[in-house]
Amino acid sequence: MKRFGAIVILLFSTLLIMAGCINGSPEEKVHKILEKTAEKESEFNQHQEPLNDLEKKEQEQYEKIIKLGMDDYKQIVEISDEATKNLDQREEIIDKEQSSMQSSKEEFDKIDVQIGKIEDEKVKKDANEMKKVMAERYDTYDNLYDAYQESLAYDRELYELFKKEDLKMDELQGQIKKINTSYEKVLKTNKQFNALTEKSNQKKESFYDSSGIEKADSTKE
Repeated sequence: MKRFGAIVILLFSTLLIMAGCINGSPEEKVHKILEKTAEKESEFNQHQEPLNDLEKKEQEQYEKIIKLGMDDYKQIVEISDEATKNLDQREEIIDKEQSSMQSSKEEFDKIDVQIGKIEDEKVKKDANEMKKVMAERYDTYDNLYDAYQESLAYDRELYELFKKEDLKMDELQGQIKKINTSYEKVLKTNKQFNALTEKSNQKKESFYDSSGIEKADSTKE
């Protein structure tokens, strides 16, 4: 029985060692979390081109309406309805983007536990700096999403105004001013988001360099 007990203890110890090897170091676990965040965010990148195409199309629709006079009221209404459908499509796309970013952030939030287990102080410092920038990037995206939604709402109001036969110029100008202000906010926040994306990639590189982990292509954004 004693011999059997020793064998069981030996087997148990071996299994623990094997489990440690399979699970990997905290640095490797951080690496895997980063891979998963990039994977979940991949849908975000796929939507950029169709979103840009819709934005260009909506600008063309707006310019067509501006060139038309009230004698072409029926055509103005038709184009306004088309532009509203365009807004619906854009809203659907950014909602998908937002969902993708949210899934990525949920995966990213798992990183804290693993960073806390890193023993090397230099590696831990790089990991924490990376985490800080990435967290700021996620927060900035939330602001960007809200700003874009606001701009879409103002655009909807504009195309409803175009359908008013008694539309007054000061009413139109007031709405356009609101739209311009909202899009300035979108552009400013988008610029911040892009800068943080670049900075977070740099911080990831620093973490990979100090931890000795080779960065996989799937982690690139």
